[in-house]
Amino acid sequence: MITRDLDLALDRLRHGGLVAIPTETVYGLAADAEQPDAVHRIFAAKGRPADHPLIVHLAGIEAADGWIDPSADDRVLGWVAALAAACWPGPLTMLVPRGPRVLDAVTGGRPTVGIRVPAHPLTLQLLERLAGGLAAPSANRFGRVSPTTAAHVLSDLAGHLDPERDAILDGGACPIGVESTIVDLTVTPPQVLRSGGIDAADIARILSIEVTGASGPSRASGMLIAHYAPACEVVVVDDAAAAAIEVASRQGQRVRVLDRTDDLVTAARELYADLRRADDDGLDALVAVLPPAEGLGHALRDRLVKASVGSRRDRPNPAG
Repeated sequence: MITRDLDLALDRLRHGGLVAIPTETVYGLAADAEQPDAVHRIFAAKGRPADHPLIVHLAGIEAADGWIDPSADDRVLGWVAALAAACWPGPLTMLVPRGPRVLDAVTGGRPTVGIRVPAHPLTLQLLERLAGGLAAPSANRFGRVSPTTAAHVLSDLAGHLDPERDAILDGGACPIGVESTIVDLTVTPPQVLRSGGIDAADIARILSIEVTGASGPSRASGMLIAHYAPACEVVVVDDAAAAAIEVASRQGQRVRVLDRTDDLVTAARELYADLRRADDDGLDALVAVLPPAEGLGHALRDRLVKASVGSRRDRPNPAG
């Protein structure tokens, strides 16, 4: 099922198949965004709620015709152009008014759609040859740890993909390792709905406008309170001293400390592998030291906190 054959991947997509695609952030589970049956298969394979919107991946800003509402406010279109010029290809998703090519299945019926241009040469070639858009969330079961290698995808989804219809396109390990930043350009001021490889301060500088944090209902990937969770318990702490106290309180348990606060680039690239390794090693708990709230630290803190909530989600209530 794992391949580097672009012809095979393209054929699978054109015939309604699913293809896990490498990006600079994480692997995505892609379908032709204009084939509703194929898009529905993404939700089934992931166990994802049908109203949780997907991101459409494009080959470039020049491929955005029909995906963005052409009658959108000129200011919004100007923001799109400015951010595309500065950040694409790259780890930035823009939430924009949806155009006529966007299916309800992709957006959960919402009037907006997230679009981005991934910075991975293999997937860009695939998109250019497809001459369309790929709807793609992360290529893992819903709510669990995102995949950053083809082997991760196979481990998570092998039982949910059809080897005769689907494929995993192997582009190596993802160099960034956490999902794209999502900025909502349909509100004023724009809101960062999910932190990622591009900082809110950079977006504000590019747009020469204030950018705020998320408020209002969930309307994009990654906005749920619990997400990105391994099976073992994840406990977040502020520093190494707090981590030592937490470990000491768990006598008899298999516990590990995750502290990569000295190198946030490596921390982001290895985060999901670290979470998966905790399960592979049979840990009861992973004690994660939160990085500083700056740059990539915002994305890492977001993922670790959500993993800590998600890791407790399915645990029985000790009092009940």
